[in-house]
Amino acid sequence: MAAISFLGDLLQTIGDRGRDLINFGRSELGRADSAADLLRLCEDLISRRGEASGVALARLILERYAALPQEERLAFLRLVAAEFDADHDAVDEAIAAYRANPTRAQLGQLHESAEPRAQELIRRLNLARGGTLALVRMRQDLFVLRKRLKQEGADPDLIDAAGSLDSDFEHLFMSWFNRGFLVLRHIGWSSPADILEKIIRYEAVHEIEDWDDLRRRIEPQDRRCYAFFHPALLDEPLIFVEVALTSGIASSIGPILADEREPLPMRSATTAIFYSISNCQPGLAGVTFGNFLIKQVVEDLAREIPTLKTFVTLSPVPGFRSWLDRERGSDAPQGLTPEDVETLRLLDSDDWQGDKAKTEAVRRAMLPAAAAYFLRAKNAKGRPADPVARFHLGNGARLERMNFLGDTSPKGVGQSYGLMVNYLYDLSAIEKNHETYANLGTVAASSAVSRELRANLPPPRALVLAEA
Repeated sequence: MAAISFLGDLLQTIGDRGRDLINFGRSELGRADSAADLLRLCEDLISRRGEASGVALARLILERYAALPQEERLAFLRLVAAEFDADHDAVDEAIAAYRANPTRAQLGQLHESAEPRAQELIRRLNLARGGTLALVRMRQDLFVLRKRLKQEGADPDLIDAAGSLDSDFEHLFMSWFNRGFLVLRHIGWSSPADILEKIIRYEAVHEIEDWDDLRRRIEPQDRRCYAFFHPALLDEPLIFVEVALTSGIASSIGPILADEREPLPMRSATTAIFYSISNCQPGLAGVTFGNFLIKQVVEDLAREIPTLKTFVTLSPVPGFRSWLDRERGSDAPQGLTPEDVETLRLLDSDDWQGDKAKTEAVRRAMLPAAAAYFLRAKNAKGRPADPVARFHLGNGARLERMNFLGDTSPKGVGQSYGLMVNYLYDLSAIEKNHETYANLGTVAASSAVSRELRANLPPPRALVLAEA
């Protein structure tokens, strides 16, 4: 960390000297109060060879980009997407040269010619102090732009260009945020306050109400929190996981988050429950962190606490309610019998959870529907419809148990009628499960889940959903 800080200070000094060299503020570069002005500075940046002036100019561009209103930032990204593509004439020439003389050197020239100028721009902007985080934030703006272009029915070429620019960001981020650069840190009550504040802010699964709530989640001996950090973003967690150490597999979130509870003695802990995983940087979407995080935490906990034998999640099911409501309203419901559809009309009443008979009737109809959702419903790519399922199954976990009314909070009922599930990370089967899922799309599920599937459902090919 000290070496990184020294390097940052060195770049800061270089940038300051470069700023003096080219006399920003009153130089021929002018101001950057609009997208077009900022684009002109970017053109100048990628044409410069001086290191000091390049660092200073990158810093200026990022500062002025951040100061622009959102509409101007989006306009700037439109221009970058349209103007910073590869030189197609140079690509054609490089292709011809390679065909005439297919050497490694010519292949390297072709590769260099085919690279979009946007990638070099992003690299040079990253030289500025704080550049990495600024670029992550810039990609968040790009997500907004891409969504808006699609909504507006913009020129397909511009939509494709914005998609290509996003691919440029993702390509570079995949290298910059390689697992080898990530540092796993245990987050405890004695961690720096600014990091604890960010844990509260970034929690995306079960909202942390206040500092007391946070303390209950990270201070007791049977509660843990771990996060990945990157040297370029020292105080910005990338992703974090909250863990409850228990004596068995939990079926509901309430007892885990309860205000008043007795911490479990460590000698009694046999199970580690991953009950919340939160990505902190939306601009890093597509860059894989979660699978490395879970596997690293499993290894660390197993080494620290030998009594732990079971590693599971207690996970939300964010796509279930919308899927179930869609099928309930369909003329040809998929995954449901006519009797199930009729019974599940009880969900439309406000008191179904307060009536034991209604609750049991809903449970009997909902769990088979949930089994169909997990085992048969697919997205357009042929993968499980539920995004959390795709994540854990892709990591090699097994769908172990479905928990009716596992989360009765307004959020839990709103996204899944309270349904939660456990995914089991069996260390002896992770690789096998991952391979069969990746190669065949096979959903690893326990017999308890498989038994819930109705025998008289339509064949799996009928249960295909649009991409969530």
